[in-house]
Amino acid sequence: MKIIAIIARILLGLTFIFSGFVKGIDPWGSTYKFIDYFNAFNMSWMDSLAFTLAVLQNTVEFVIGAALVLGLRMKETAWGVLVFMVFYTILTLVLAFTNPVTDCGCFGDALILTNWETFFKNLFLMLPTLIVFFYRKKYVPAYGKFGEWGWITVTTTVFIAISIHCYRHLPWIDFRPYHVGADIPQGMTIPDDMPSDVYHSTVILEKDGERKEFPANNYPWDDSTWVWKDTKNVLIQKGYTPPIHDFKIENEHGDDITGDVLFDQSYSFLLVAHRLNKSDKHGLKKAKSIADFCDEQGYRFYCLTASIKTDVELLKKELGLDYEFCTTDEITLKTIIRSNPGLVLLHNGTVIGKWHFNDMPDAETLIPNLLSFALEHREAKADERLNYLLLLALIFFGYVVFQNRYI
Repeated sequence: MKIIAIIARILLGLTFIFSGFVKGIDPWGSTYKFIDYFNAFNMSWMDSLAFTLAVLQNTVEFVIGAALVLGLRMKETAWGVLVFMVFYTILTLVLAFTNPVTDCGCFGDALILTNWETFFKNLFLMLPTLIVFFYRKKYVPAYGKFGEWGWITVTTTVFIAISIHCYRHLPWIDFRPYHVGADIPQGMTIPDDMPSDVYHSTVILEKDGERKEFPANNYPWDDSTWVWKDTKNVLIQKGYTPPIHDFKIENEHGDDITGDVLFDQSYSFLLVAHRLNKSDKHGLKKAKSIADFCDEQGYRFYCLTASIKTDVELLKKELGLDYEFCTTDEITLKTIIRSNPGLVLLHNGTVIGKWHFNDMPDAETLIPNLLSFALEHREAKADERLNYLLLLALIFFGYVVFQNRYI
């Protein structure tokens, strides 16, 4: 039983760590998911709390997972896991029946599950949860009381710091279909061997004041006494949906310029600002110099927004902006980049660079060969992440040495 209890503890802990981490490095994604649920349940008055609740939930998940793996405060941790799992198992059962939001969001964008898949996942995890709970008093603590609370404090502090860093910059890992290196046209393609949507179609006809429903492939089409009234199409089997299926850009005249942007052999800068009234104005103004650079070099520069034309004109006048604003779906813009505004660089439809408004490059640092510039930026960000990971390793190693020496 001891071995089973240890396996259950480790399995549950790793699941919680993974779930908390992939959402914690993308706090905006978790925030949007909370807002989706609030709107689905007519609780939009709670939207202002979405970010705080998202960070809190992700932190609790990660810390519980770390406590399970390290065997910290097992009595309290076991109760926390039980309450967490019972609550979310019941909630996901309700969501599975009502389906207000198709993607549960339990693993962020790293792993997409339906509500029923999430419920069965939680049902499976209830087994190790119950094992951990009933075995909670028999786990032998690896550290003293001070050491256990110290680990929990350090883990909580570091995780919140990581979430804040990713909020002020961009997620450390981008799981979305618009990540650097993504070929957008390829992501919009449906392979030939993929299944299509299957519908059951019926035709509603009327004769002598009486309406009758017939199968679409078997109705009295040659009887002129029947008058067509309606056609019903019911989806009975969902087909393949490409990762990118709602990417569309319309210019200020209402013309679709998506193809012009995606198949441009040169470079295109897209300044993504899903709602201008919530955009960082300094970022919008700084982008003007990049737009001027694009004019000099013959590159495209568009600001993509879901704001109405009146808001666009007011902002252009307020900030003195002269670059072109285009319209794109708000959810698409939020998916493209977790920044408002955020800068995206495309080359022949491929994403080769992304910047948060806090990291937006100065026009003076741009070079005509933007591919080289984007690659250098990517390497610099990779080095930065490595330095952060080394710092975290040093913190944990230092605490282990301290705890073993003084506890």
